[in-house]
Amino acid sequence: MDQKFSLLPRTINGSIAGIVGVTCVFPIDLVKTRLQNQQPGPKGELLYKSIPDCAIKTFRNEGFFGMYRGSGVNLLLITPEKVIKLVGNDFFRYHLQTAEGTLTLAREILAGASAGMCQIVITTPMELIKIQLQDAGRSASVDLTAEGGKGGAAAVLKQQRLSATKITLDLLHTRGILGLYQGCGATALRDVTFSAIYFPLFANLNKLGKRRDGSDQAVFYHSFISGCSAGCIASFLVTPFDVVKTRLQTLSKGKGEQYYSGIIDCFGKVMSQEGPKAFFKGALCRILVIAPLFGIAQTVYYLGVAEFLLGLNKQ
Repeated sequence: MDQKFSLLPRTINGSIAGIVGVTCVFPIDLVKTRLQNQQPGPKGELLYKSIPDCAIKTFRNEGFFGMYRGSGVNLLLITPEKVIKLVGNDFFRYHLQTAEGTLTLAREILAGASAGMCQIVITTPMELIKIQLQDAGRSASVDLTAEGGKGGAAAVLKQQRLSATKITLDLLHTRGILGLYQGCGATALRDVTFSAIYFPLFANLNKLGKRRDGSDQAVFYHSFISGCSAGCIASFLVTPFDVVKTRLQTLSKGKGEQYYSGIIDCFGKVMSQEGPKAFFKGALCRILVIAPLFGIAQTVYYLGVAEFLLGLNKQ
């Protein structure tokens, strides 16, 4: 690779962006997972009525650290995931340039989609394990309600002693390495579509802003706003795919809840049993997660934090 595409600073920037972003928005992501996974009870009742209701019940039943269940595996794997996504997009954009050094919209979309396809190697097992930990409190509460029990889900969770290591070892033991890739097709559907929308949209929004003095990079606030705006639009559009992915990757359902055999089966059953609105469960939460996450990511990435730390000139 020549000086125009330096891998090390991009890798460090992607790592910093991922860790900072996840730490800030993880509780909202947990609420999103629980809202997407909940299904109406026998009488049409729902455990969580809204975003605040879900957040309050989770905090009351499981405490502050309950809001961060599953964050460990996310923080561990978010570095390679964000590096693959952000560096991959830059890599494909760099190599898909025309002889004049420009990119057509079609090539921008191809670069983003290719980056999204590459990241599922990490994203699928990360999301699978994270969802089990995030959703444990909700499924335990469903079981308690079905049995007429009282109190929160904390006691059930304590007995279950769920951990990322236990889930991973159980999957490897019972299903082999492919067990960690349950829902891979749905993950690809979500992530490839998201990246194909997000990266071209961000790049074109970012071009419209004021430039930093002596640089062709946008000013701080414009990169942040561009990242947030592109994240809002892309995340909303792919929410139906995210709902299907979440349902397919949830291994332990509450009593009476529906299981699915695949993407088409999930789409069909959700549509017939819960209606089209169900495909946008957690949409606001997803926007509240993705918008700041990518706003932070693109700001760190394009400010060149790693270049500053390494004493390199920002390319």
